[in-house]
Order: sequence, then C-alpha cells, then structure tokens
Amino acid sequence: MKKNLKSVIAAALMLSAAFSMHAARAGKVISRDSAKTKTSASKKTESRSLEITVSLAHNQTADDNPYTFGAKAFKDKLEQVSGGGATATLYNGTMSEDEGELFKKLQSGEANIVVISPGYLTSLGVAEVDIFSLNYLFNNFAHWGKVLDGPFGSELAGIVNQKTNGKIQILGYWSAGVRNYYGKKPIHSPKDLKGMTIRIGSSPVQQQFWKGCGAIPASVGWGVLYDALNTGKVDSAENDYTNMSLKNHHKAKNGKYICETEHDFTTRLMLVNGDFFNKLTPSQKKWIEQAAAYATQVERQKTFEQASGSKAKTIAEGAVVVENSDIDTAAFKAIALPIQDEFAKKNGMERFLKMARQ
Repeated sequence: MKKNLKSVIAAALMLSAAFSMHAARAGKVISRDSAKTKTSASKKTESRSLEITVSLAHNQTADDNPYTFGAKAFKDKLEQVSGGGATATLYNGTMSEDEGELFKKLQSGEANIVVISPGYLTSLGVAEVDIFSLNYLFNNFAHWGKVLDGPFGSELAGIVNQKTNGKIQILGYWSAGVRNYYGKKPIHSPKDLKGMTIRIGSSPVQQQFWKGCGAIPASVGWGVLYDALNTGKVDSAENDYTNMSLKNHHKAKNGKYICETEHDFTTRLMLVNGDFFNKLTPSQKKWIEQAAAYATQVERQKTFEQASGSKAKTIAEGAVVVENSDIDTAAFKAIALPIQDEFAKKNGMERFLKMARQ
C-alpha cells in the first residue's frame, strides 16, 4: 500500500525504540522519541590534559542541517567521555561542499573523519557498498534503521575494513532522509520522465535506474545545483525535503514540482581514516566510538524530526507537491527490482539483498 511521507514518518516513530546501533563499533540505542534526547552532552567527567584533536568534515553548510547537529553532538560527546582528553575541529561544509574532495582529504589524512555517500568507496574496490545506491531497497525509515542496525550493517562494515586493509573504517550509518523527484513539471510514473535531464549521483546503478525511466542523467555539483536548476541546465533533480529546501532548490525555475517518489531512504557513511584511528590508544578509540554512536543517534533524530517541517516550508514558499499516494510506485519498482537482483548477483550480495527484503 502506498504511503505518503507523513504516514511513513508516523510509522517509523512508533517503531524507533527497536533501533540499536550495531553497525561498525557503535552500540548505542538509536531513539526517535525525540523529546527525551538532547543534542548537548551531559556534564563532563574528571578533566585531563588534551591528548588528541579530531577533525570531522561534511559537505553541508546550513547551521540547521542534521549533519551539523550530528557533528556538534560528536564534539560535545567526545569532550565529555574523554574528560577533556579529546576534542574535535568541525568543518561544516567549510573544508569542501564536494564529497569527492572530502573523500580525498580523508584518504590523505587531512580529515580524520568524514560523512559522505557510500559510492565513493567503490573507487577503492569496495563495490559492495553500492547496494545503498539501489532504489526502492527500503520501504520506510523504520525498515531502513532495522536493517542497518542489524547484521547487514555490521557485516558490511567488516567488508569495508577488510577490502581497504583497515585504511577506511565505518563508524556509523547516518540518514539523509528519503529522496524524491523535483523538477520543472510534475510526474506520476516513469513515462513522464522521458527525455528529461535529471541531476543524480555517479553510481552505475542509479544511472541504470533513471535511464530505465527514460530520463537523461546529468552530473552537477551540489554547490552549484541551484543555478543549474534555475538556468535550465538541468530539468530536474532528486533529494530529500530538508536538504533541497535548505538550498532553496524548490524556488529555482526547474525545482517547483516535488513528486514523492520516495525511491531512496538514503544512507550516508561516517568514515574514519584507519591510519589515524589505529594509532590511537584503546581508551582514545573508545572515546571516538562512543562519540560516533551518540552523533549518529542525534543526526538520525534531527533528520526524522525535520522531514515534515521541511515539506511544509516548501509548500508555504510556493512548491507544488504530488504526494506518494498519487505516484505509480509499482511502475518505478518494476524498473528497480531487476537492477537490485542484477547487482546482488554480480557482487555476491544476494544474502544482503535477502536481509534487506526480509
């Protein structure tokens, strides 16, 4: 049965108490009972002299972006659990708005921790992470959280660690909301996309999906996407309500119509440079793991909280919304599911796909 964004979030809120952060090393329960969770860390423990400073970077510049809340939570918790033995320098979009650049800085050690799209790890031979680029893999936020916080997430973290020889390690799975189409005209089914350019990521399976819908994939940097939509360089794009509205994409000439395809409950990886992490003492590693688990909790919570408010904001500012109940989801899934099967078979991910579908 089709659900609009409001009902999806409501269902996720009821199920959120079951979330627990098993991915990588995080062991914190992830709660969406937002009223009881604070973004600031509790009172500091016994103080000590500063031992390490950790740099954390992501590509979002807005002060009220969930990434920014997550980064601040990491810093606060790190200082609290270490008793002042560790702190963090935060780069909220100031190191780069380009995730590819951030990944390079992580590899070089210029950034100790980054939050980026999983697909960048494919350049290191970790093709398995592109499973997160498969559209219609998850049904709602509750499904997404349950899968990632179980064996699926922890085993995938192990694959990343093994295939990069410990150079890159997953600290947590962050959310970037649920992605929808937005563009110069409304759509209801794949046939409405024929001949339209759409800004998407570089993942091969994403390219395959949108081409299957009849669209023409376009590569445009996040920082310049508003101009591309406003000048007509691209006809459309896809993202979640919060991120697209914070960049005013709904105010661009080709961003007015938002159609709730809900094709991607999006995962972002909180990654740490292995060379940096492996040189730390056991206590210092534990500080970072605890701070990462807490930051993941806060970032997810903020993402879920802001979804409905961001939708209301876009409508108030002139966007026209086609809700999920008016989208031919079955037609989109008919294109997506064979791509999922093909990807799983090619990359030995049949068991992971089965875990997600169950």
